[in-house]
Amino acid sequence: MNIKIIKYSFSALMLLALCSCSVNNKDNITVNNSNGYEQILELQGITFHIKATNSGSINQLEITPSGLAIDNSIIKQEIEGSVSAAEIADLNADGSPEIYIYISSAGSGSYTDLIAYSSNNKKSLSDIYLPVLSDDPVNSKGYMGHDEFAVVENILARRFPVYKAGDTNSAPTGGMRQLQYKLVAGEASWVLKLDKTVSF
Repeated sequence: MNIKIIKYSFSALMLLALCSCSVNNKDNITVNNSNGYEQILELQGITFHIKATNSGSINQLEITPSGLAIDNSIIKQEIEGSVSAAEIADLNADGSPEIYIYISSAGSGSYTDLIAYSSNNKKSLSDIYLPVLSDDPVNSKGYMGHDEFAVVENILARRFPVYKAGDTNSAPTGGMRQLQYKLVAGEASWVLKLDKTVSF
């Protein structure tokens, strides 16, 4: 298994509609090959060790936190798709980082899902909820997958091509749409609330 050290610099990230990008990730180890996906991310004294089997359409995800004051229990769950990337950030600037894990589905649509957790006051983890895109009739119009997520400054951005009637899966003609989410406290958990939509 080849292991490489990566320093993150998102100044030239894939998102075209925003200004320069930055994430306060420290050095981390990333492995993504036939043996599965593995990444270690650290920020503000909290570390997340992420592993995924990435061996088929259904995989096992394991998240091992460390540095939390109360509960560092390992999170294990089955996922549909493979882990394509993960990022650590503090979107709401409360001094406690979050982990964002991007899950890509198999097939031509390449739909991407999100699994995310917040380290509440650096004590324990709780879910971060992303509203289902299909529940938004305006911003889901023309959506057929091929989406990408990335942390950009203090928001989570989701970008995807827009399909018009008659477009093939490989040739969208409706431009690009980018949804920008901010992390806010919900009634029962943290929520990624849509803050802005950009089309280009």
